[in-house]
Amino acid sequence: MKIALVTNSAWNIHNFRLGLIQAFQQQGHEVVSIAPPDDYSGRLRGAGIKLYDINMDSRGVNPVRDTSLVLELYHLYKKLKLDMVLHFTVKPNIYGTLAASYLKIPVINNVCGLGTVFLQDGMVSTVAKWLYRVSFRFSQKVFFHNPDDHDLFIREGLLKSSKADVVPGSGIDTQRFFPDAQPTPTKDTFTFLVISRLIYDKGIVEYVEAAQNLRSQGISVQCQLLGAKDPDHKRGIPVGLVDQWTQSGVVNYLGTTDDVRSMIQQADCVVLPSYREGLPRTLLEAASLQKPIVATDTPGCRHVVEHGVNGLLCKVKDADDLMEKMLAMTQLTREEVKVMGERGREMVQAKFSQKVVVDKYVRAIDEMGVN
Repeated sequence: MKIALVTNSAWNIHNFRLGLIQAFQQQGHEVVSIAPPDDYSGRLRGAGIKLYDINMDSRGVNPVRDTSLVLELYHLYKKLKLDMVLHFTVKPNIYGTLAASYLKIPVINNVCGLGTVFLQDGMVSTVAKWLYRVSFRFSQKVFFHNPDDHDLFIREGLLKSSKADVVPGSGIDTQRFFPDAQPTPTKDTFTFLVISRLIYDKGIVEYVEAAQNLRSQGISVQCQLLGAKDPDHKRGIPVGLVDQWTQSGVVNYLGTTDDVRSMIQQADCVVLPSYREGLPRTLLEAASLQKPIVATDTPGCRHVVEHGVNGLLCKVKDADDLMEKMLAMTQLTREEVKVMGERGREMVQAKFSQKVVVDKYVRAIDEMGVN
């Protein structure tokens, strides 16, 4: 069977989908990837992945461009003679499904997160929901990365419940994200780390405010930020503001990296004050590396963090409550922090490992009876 994975960036495939591609290949399937070109396109081709470039503006809504995307995907799917398409991210889910429907190619869609469009009501949200409702009529299966998003789509009538299921994210390679065997050295300064694009909806401002409050109380903490600046995003944080935070010493901006493992290993606790998530991979990676977590009590985050077990949950958009939870983390003994981390890894191994995810996709394809 010839299977295509379609997403909004080669980066997405490189970081999240390689395990799935390899699993399909091991079963004897031919796998191709389709995405707009970026810095990771060459890496994928260098690794032997068949990658086809497409024109896709992953941001904004432009009816002319989006219509041309349907046509481009239609001709590419037809040329490749695909037997199955797996779509990831918003535009492939919507426009790729429409293209596949004209060719009667079975589709599995993946709602990895709802993004900023679902955080507030308005015309954009209304249009997005209508597009999902229309396109998902042609899906054979739609996987959601958390039960809250699954329930929202059913409740809003965007999808028949018989087509919907939940898959635990993209899966974590628990051997690659294996905790350091060396014990964490005792130190006076407690280090927090946020790994995220620098946009407002990730709760970055609340994190900075919490860091300022902790410092004003004389608490010895280091608050780090790791992730790309994204000033062109409509909710992106201005570069000047990030520079101001760094210059004042309230946070330490670490830039970006292709391998987060060493950064996570050096931290005492990973934080994500996001307003809403699909299933945050950074938290799964942190848990797999036996790090306790502070995150918001919101869809996605609360499916990784069990309050008081492997981390602490705080209120959304509440810098004071975030500060209280971070303070509580610093007051735990080293043994208590260690136990929280161990519980997190146990949870990832049981529920979120790459094998669990791959098996779910394999069963879905088998049930669809596509040859």
